Amino acid sequence: MIRSGDLWLPVGALVALVAAVVLPLGGADAPVGLLGLGGLPIVMVVLLAAGAVMAVAPIPPRITDIVLLVVVHVGAYVTLVSVLPLVDQTASWGFWGLVIALWLLAWRLVSGLSELAPAGRLASLALKVLVPLIFGVWLLFLWEVIVRGAGVPPVLLPAPSAIWARIATSTDILWADFNQTFLKAVLAGYAIGCASGFVIAIITDRNAFLKRGLLPVGNLVSALPIIGMAPIMVMWFGFDWPSKAAVVVIMTFFPMLVNTVQGLATADRMQRDLMKTYAADYWQTLIKLRLPAALPFIFNALKINSTLALIGAIVAEFFGTPIVGMGFRISTEVGRLAIDMVWAEIAVAALAGSVFYGSLALLERLVTFWHPSFQHVSRGATIRKA
Repeated sequence: MIRSGDLWLPVGALVALVAAVVLPLGGADAPVGLLGLGGLPIVMVVLLAAGAVMAVAPIPPRITDIVLLVVVHVGAYVTLVSVLPLVDQTASWGFWGLVIALWLLAWRLVSGLSELAPAGRLASLALKVLVPLIFGVWLLFLWEVIVRGAGVPPVLLPAPSAIWARIATSTDILWADFNQTFLKAVLAGYAIGCASGFVIAIITDRNAFLKRGLLPVGNLVSALPIIGMAPIMVMWFGFDWPSKAAVVVIMTFFPMLVNTVQGLATADRMQRDLMKTYAADYWQTLIKLRLPAALPFIFNALKINSTLALIGAIVAEFFGTPIVGMGFRISTEVGRLAIDMVWAEIAVAALAGSVFYGSLALLERLVTFWHPSFQHVSRGATIRKA
């Protein structure tokens, strides 16, 4: 029932929790140890200790994971609300012991949830969402407590709470920048680049000269630096979003071309000969055999291009744009040392890119469900039994 590889996590958490109880927390108004704070901090210490003990006891893993799920998040809430304000900018060893204890128990929780074998498709989907969500929340928690507890200057790295406050007060600016960069430049350039790359790949597949001549040129063009192409596109297409879309087209065209050509070649000779025995012409073979076989490669290019397009549009805006756009905002706010606004733009870009990539991954799952990479359990995988 207990995996020896996980024992050090709750044991380490207990040791760190003892340090949080006996060592000074820091700050002029904070007493020595968590027990001196009374109220919620004492309840937190008891809950964390109970969760750590349960993690090393012979208790069914599902029960342990449910208890840890509640305990660690209650501990994180109490830390942010009751403990961190007292030691803000002046945290000492006791506070860091508490943070380490929370992090080790959260690590144990995520490790345990990752090994669960859920019953049913809905439970499996929920678990796939829950594990990265918990991991991301705890990264933000560590970011918050380390920046505030260690007194990191905001100009170097603002806390997530400061970034969120800036997002909440600058929604109109962020929306205008998002509309300019993503909804106009990224989507237009992405659609044109991927579509043209796909069409040229179909043409290239039928022409041996293009296969030998165009693909090496494609590799050369794909290696061109954005900072070299962006100013040229601005000179050709102006300062507004079409020049940024042109940069995106250049960045997304050849990945789609190369991946599609490679995917069309995956159908082996025996399969093609079988289509010939059915009197299928080139287009029938292409639509019914070769394109379905190439779909994993095509979606791979689509997913790669989703990130390249966003990066290309933002970087291109550094070299000339109207007074709107994510790249423009980042470059100007850095010069004003408004780093919280820079991180707000980064957060919006990261969220947009993640949703874009996730949508393509979901579409790929629906279209290429037959591909071996989407099997739920790979051969030889070890799954923890409840």
